[in-house]
Order: sequence, then structure tokens, then C-alpha cells
Amino acid sequence: QVQLVESGGGLVQAGGSLRLSCAAAGRTFISYVMGWFRQSPGKEREFVAAISRSGGSTYYADSVKGRFTISRVNAKSTVYLQMNSLKSEDTAVYYCAAALRGTSYSHEEYEYDYWGQGTQVTVSS
Repeated sequence: QVQLVESGGGLVQAGGSLRLSCAAAGRTFISYVMGWFRQSPGKEREFVAAISRSGGSTYYADSVKGRFTISRVNAKSTVYLQMNSLKSEDTAVYYCAAALRGTSYSHEEYEYDYWGQGTQVTVSS
């Protein structure tokens, strides 16, 4: 079992930046591939980014590639999502997730075992 708590969401103007954090508690953090997903009103939850257990491999949705960066600090049991050049279409609730048997290419919800409660990101145009 692992508990995930996101933070860092908020209101930002288009073109601005935010950094989300996700702190994990419970089983060994390094055992998990970590991912970020998001859900906008009226839409299904979608994949944003994933990172391997060591942090050496990452994978991004095309919609955020070049603007968002996922990273992790295993000593702090924390995964981050640096979001730059934000657009109004990035407005969503952002969730972090942990996959015990995943890979750095894990981009489907069913691959993830544990989820945080989400943090709201609102980008104003």
C-alpha cells in the first residue's frame, strides 16, 4: 500500500509555470513507476507523463511534450511535474499515480495501482 498526496496546484496566467509535487508514504517508493494524469470537466482522465523507477527514463503525452518535465527524488519519495508555457487547455485536476509493475511507457490508467486525490490547476487566458 502507498499513499500519494499532491500539492502545488493553483491559478496561473497563460504562459506561466507551476510545479506540482506528489509525496508518497508507505511501501518503498523506488519500487514504483510514477505517472501524472489529468482530468478536465466533461472529459475522461488522460495520461500526462511517466517516469521510470530510477528516474532515467521518461515518457510524455504529445500535448505536453517540450513544455512539461517529470522528475523524481527517491530519497524524498517525491515525484514532480514542472509545467511551463501553460495554456488554457491545461486546466484540469492533476493526479499522480504509482504502478508496481509498470514501465516508463505506462500510460494507461489500468497500469497504475495507487492514486492521489488530485490538485486543481487553472490556467487563465
